[in-house]
Amino acid sequence: MKKNKLSFLLLSALIFMISSCKKEESILGCTDSTMFNYNPEATEDDGSCISIILGCTNATMFNYNPNANTDDGSCLSAFDVALGEWDINPDCEEYTIPVIGTTISLNDQLPESIEVMGSNDILFIEIGETEVNGTIDNFGVIIVPSQIVSIDMGFGPMDIEVEGDGIVLTESTGNIDLTYSFEIEMIPNFPISESLDCSISLSK
Repeated sequence: MKKNKLSFLLLSALIFMISSCKKEESILGCTDSTMFNYNPEATEDDGSCISIILGCTNATMFNYNPNANTDDGSCLSAFDVALGEWDINPDCEEYTIPVIGTTISLNDQLPESIEVMGSNDILFIEIGETEVNGTIDNFGVIIVPSQIVSIDMGFGPMDIEVEGDGIVLTESTGNIDLTYSFEIEMIPNFPISESLDCSISLSK
């Protein structure tokens, strides 16, 4: 009886030792601490590691990067991007003054660069001595509502209606299309309505 009891105790001890020595179950995951999805609990790398990609992760921002998985604080709104000095390359229609036949070009009247300022989500665009205002949405779309400005078309300042739209494509490129509408009186009390289209490329 004692012999059987001893055998049972020895067998139990042996089973306990085997169980204690049994290899712990592996935890699969990324074991590289430099990776985006590093798992500090993982004991065995399963090849799932994903590299860290820095960028703007806010989808409402202009420079949102859908490939980024780690925000680097670089997010900018379209409004912020639009501000500052832009070099311009205008492509405007020419206008030939009736009767006298003189041709003028808005290309010659526009400066080499424009300054864009802003306040309370309103853009103020300085084009030479003229300032027009507009708005810009989160996608960079610019709207210039109809407004009256004074421009010297080559024969003295005159009131001109300006309106148009445009878009900021990247942090350093964009374009804006403006229509200039005005009246000229070659004969007193008989104004002639005219309009000129201007396509302006923007760059920083």
